[in-house]
Amino acid sequence: MTRSVFISGSARGIGRAAALTLAERGWIVGVYDLLEEFEWAADLVTSGKIRTGLLDVTDPESWEAALADFTAHTGGTLDVLVNNAGILYGGAFMDEGAYARDGALVDVNLKGTLNGCRAAHPYLAATTSAKVVNVCSAAAIYGTPDMAVYSATKFGVRGITEALDLEWEQDDIAVRSVWPLYAKTAMLDGVETSGTKRMGVSLTPEDVAVAVADVVEAPRRTPAQVHYPVGRKTKLMYAGSHFSPAWLTRFINAKLTSGYKVSL
Repeated sequence: MTRSVFISGSARGIGRAAALTLAERGWIVGVYDLLEEFEWAADLVTSGKIRTGLLDVTDPESWEAALADFTAHTGGTLDVLVNNAGILYGGAFMDEGAYARDGALVDVNLKGTLNGCRAAHPYLAATTSAKVVNVCSAAAIYGTPDMAVYSATKFGVRGITEALDLEWEQDDIAVRSVWPLYAKTAMLDGVETSGTKRMGVSLTPEDVAVAVADVVEAPRRTPAQVHYPVGRKTKLMYAGSHFSPAWLTRFINAKLTSGYKVSL
């Protein structure tokens, strides 16, 4: 039986790479985005491996229409939802931010994930062993300076993931998240922070896409692994946050991601 996966924000970047990876692995992939940049998928659309469409993740009605369109081609079921759509701005909170910019990040990164989970639930619940995979971030390990609002939204995604994984277990739906560090995508074009300079931007969209696809396909285990850090640096930071006291985690994170003076 062919498996189906719907990916938000998948016209470019990590979402596009994940769509290609999963299509190669035999999935029917829903590629839905606010941007109509689907030329790269033309052959896969013709072959039936990919279906494309428009989606504004901030609009619940857009979610409902997109999911209805995609599941009309899957028999009304949905094996996996990947909440991938996201935006960011970098820089000191008071220098680079504004009410409107802050609100846009919350609307896309946080509300977009909530909207996707709520709209997809009926389809996921109608499917055996369904799954949600939220693209989170290493910025959810500890609040990240110069990316305060982005970091806050990813902490929200972390919370959504953990809560719904427990709440939806009764519906046979697992909820997981993928945590990359900085990746070479258009989202980071023109963005330079202390963190990007100190840690580097070494991950590619394909690196993260493979991680997303692996989590999509990962069998369920007991006890469950809910969060999946991507890349050596993120894995070390994530592991360290579980064993070091809060004050030490703060100090290490500040040294790695900021140019601000910090003391123990």
